[in-house]
Amino acid sequence: KKKEIHTPEYHRQRRRTGHAQKVLVMVQARVEPEKTETGSTKRLTNPVYRLSVFEPETCSWSELPAPPGYSSGLPVMCQLACVGYDLVVLGGLDPESWKASNSVFVYNFLSAKWRCGTHMPGGARTFFGCSSDGCRNVFVAGGHDDEKNALRSALVYDVVADEWVELPEMSSERDECKAVFLRGRFAVVGGYKTENQGRFERSAEAFDFMTWKWGQVEEEFLDCATCPMTLVDGGDGGESVYMCCGGELVAMRSHTWQKMGNVPDEIRNVAYVGAFDGFVVVIGSSGYGEVHMGYVFDVMRCNWRKLDYPDGFKGHVQTGCVLEI
Repeated sequence: KKKEIHTPEYHRQRRRTGHAQKVLVMVQARVEPEKTETGSTKRLTNPVYRLSVFEPETCSWSELPAPPGYSSGLPVMCQLACVGYDLVVLGGLDPESWKASNSVFVYNFLSAKWRCGTHMPGGARTFFGCSSDGCRNVFVAGGHDDEKNALRSALVYDVVADEWVELPEMSSERDECKAVFLRGRFAVVGGYKTENQGRFERSAEAFDFMTWKWGQVEEEFLDCATCPMTLVDGGDGGESVYMCCGGELVAMRSHTWQKMGNVPDEIRNVAYVGAFDGFVVVIGSSGYGEVHMGYVFDVMRCNWRKLDYPDGFKGHVQTGCVLEI
């Protein structure tokens, strides 16, 4: 019976029958406030990042153990992806040396244990786009190397086989891009070229698994040239995506962006967006250095609900992913 529970088929059956539990896993700063004489709160200059877990059904928060060798904090700006019962932590900057890491760590929620994966090939890569097909593969694209040169290369990691394969290169360099699965394809959105440091593009391109090629670039995928970090797939098989832009929560439906609602003032400085089962979780703060909190947007009812946040989980969120277990 235990062996059956660990199989991909068992996990897919749980998802199909609606028995899989959704959890939101985030790379979040550990808040260690110090009270001043005036009673205000002073934040850490260099925050330590850990993995926090939010369970929407019970509204409970918890913390995962650190990967091997990172008890003092996760790699800064590492990326997360979920495959079956596995959480994959990729890359980032070493919190002590600030050198780019190509490390791969996999945490299994059934065994509650970490294992080390094969390092990402191709040299240093940070600020890349990352997404999972939900079955067994994690896809990586873009980012930049140690010399701050934007990359157009892409990779796929088979979590089960612990093997990396190079994909064909994208048509364009994409530093600080965002990756999602949209309508059955691996889509890489926004970012910028080396010579356009910080000037984000509106375009996107998607990898077609049938042809094993990148499709035609969609030059105006985004409504405005902005950092796409809040872009997230809707958790509905890639039929919709959500994004926070200009103080609004927007959704792409049938290739058109539609406003869903205004982002509450308390989280106007949005750090992270996650979506599942018709709900969108938005985490942010009212301004730089302020505590982070979260709201949930009900897509059907078009209303917001504030999350109950414990004191230990109000730090800045760098990234996250939704896991079904």
